[in-house]
Amino acid sequence: QVQLVESGGGLVQAGGSLRLSCAASGRTFGSYAMGWFRQAPGKEREFVAAISWSGGITNSADSVKGRFTISRDNAKKVYLQMNSLKAEDTAVYYCAAVMKYSSSWYSSSSDDYDYWGQGTQVTVSS
Repeated sequence: QVQLVESGGGLVQAGGSLRLSCAASGRTFGSYAMGWFRQAPGKEREFVAAISWSGGITNSADSVKGRFTISRDNAKKVYLQMNSLKAEDTAVYYCAAVMKYSSSWYSSSSDDYDYWGQGTQVTVSS
């Protein structure tokens, strides 16, 4: 069992930066692949970025490539560094986790994740 708590959201001007954190509780965090997803009002939840439990494999959505970076320190924290923020990045951001034995596994599908945080609001003003 893993509990996830996101933090770091807030209000920022377009072009600014934010760093989201996801703190995990529970054992063997190092065996969990992680993902960040977001949901804007009236829209479906969408993939943002994912990272394997080894940290060696990452993937991100085309809409955030070159602007957002996912990382982990395996001290039970995963981060999403968001630069050059745009108004369309406004959403509630969620981190998600799933236990995987493969050190290279990651997924962009929300259906593949078993554990979710409560979300943190990111608002980008234009």
